[in-house]
Amino acid sequence: MSDKENSPLRKLVPLEGIKMESGSEELLRSSAMEPYMNLALAVMGGRDIDAAIERISALPLEERYAWRVVSALKWAFADFETLNVEADRQTLPSEDLKDLADECKHRSLQFCLFLGGLIGQEQMELTMTSAIRTARVVAAQSPGFETS
Repeated sequence: MSDKENSPLRKLVPLEGIKMESGSEELLRSSAMEPYMNLALAVMGGRDIDAAIERISALPLEERYAWRVVSALKWAFADFETLNVEADRQTLPSEDLKDLADECKHRSLQFCLFLGGLIGQEQMELTMTSAIRTARVVAAQSPGFETS
């Protein structure tokens, strides 16, 4: 058996054995994810992926996995305002603030991986570096507030 076959990444784990956020299991079992689950199962099983790729290729943009992620981001940031975030930062109990910061740490990694998959590693790095530079400039120019 090759190293690749012995890799822990090749081990099949039952869905029940994976820690998931609430709602994730429902999404995984939905018909929207079926073509993508078929692809993952074919890849993990070392089987031909052509049928799965063909089915995904036939999906309209609005039924694609990437569209779901981008749409969620659109709705998440539709009314984004740094003043509101700062108000939460200053008024949240420290444990809640820590929990939010931990969630962001995971989400930023996931977003980088998403962008890397969508536009390529090099373009993702350029995009994120540019976003960080722009965020510094915007933050420096944004008025804050202090609670009394």
